[in-house]
Amino acid sequence: MTAVESRPAGVLAASPSPSHRPFGARVKAFVALTKPRVIELLLMTTVPVMFLAAEGVPDLWLVLATCVGGYLSAGGAGAFNMYLDRDIDALMDRTSQRPLVTGMVTPRECLVFAYALAVVSTVWFWTLVNPLSAMLSLGALLFYVVVYTMWLKRRTAQNIVWGGIAGCMPVFIGWSSVTNSVSWAALVLFLVIFFWTPPHYWPLSMKVKDDYERVGVPMLPVVAGNKAVARQIVAYSWVMVGISLLLWPLGYTGWFYPAVAAVLGAFWLKEAHALQARAKAGVTGPKLKEMRLFHWSITYVSLLFVAVAVDPFLR
Repeated sequence: MTAVESRPAGVLAASPSPSHRPFGARVKAFVALTKPRVIELLLMTTVPVMFLAAEGVPDLWLVLATCVGGYLSAGGAGAFNMYLDRDIDALMDRTSQRPLVTGMVTPRECLVFAYALAVVSTVWFWTLVNPLSAMLSLGALLFYVVVYTMWLKRRTAQNIVWGGIAGCMPVFIGWSSVTNSVSWAALVLFLVIFFWTPPHYWPLSMKVKDDYERVGVPMLPVVAGNKAVARQIVAYSWVMVGISLLLWPLGYTGWFYPAVAAVLGAFWLKEAHALQARAKAGVTGPKLKEMRLFHWSITYVSLLFVAVAVDPFLR
């Protein structure tokens, strides 16, 4: 990886000449603009909700249409994000190889691509799924771009808390794609993702705190010490686990989902409290092991939503 400091601070790399932008590399760069790893998680929360809403196997063509539309919409949001954040991406180690920073994609190309994905995804949802899902998808895109990226991210340490609402919307989209409505079940799962997002992202922010500090983005670990961050991680974790168990008493699941949610939640709380204990003890550097919780958080949400999809078949 080429160090960002090898060029003047705040200056993006010049766009390579056409001969240095081969077709295959360009395709990979445009795919990278959509943030495919983020979209994997979004689809992981969309599809299982469709199974819960259908109380079994939903129409598979509808699942495909919803996934494609979701990828296009979330991809457009990611491209807008990279366009707007290209100045700070050039200064952060973890983003220094993004397509706009390297010059593989020009800012104009990125912006046109983002608008195209936003329009196509909205039309796709409207015509192949339903208008409610189209509006929810467009609302999630606008919230991520305007509220999180343009307003919250560089202004408040609560950026990831409220900005994370955009990442909760696939739950509503999955439910509405099947039922053309929303429900208390969808709201519960929405809130699970809402309270999952900060303790999922804050450990990563602790790891790359220097990056955010360098560019003046007030992520919580930048403006608060490890003890304070870990304390909030534990608080959000307890609320998240408690909410995750509500589907059963509300009558939306059988025994399987709450059993899995309880076991997964116990492991999560164990990791969260262990991180807090290390932070309280003044542990820093690699021994803090903050990324253990980050990696576990991905496993947690994946298995939890698999349980959401499996539960209707075991009632």
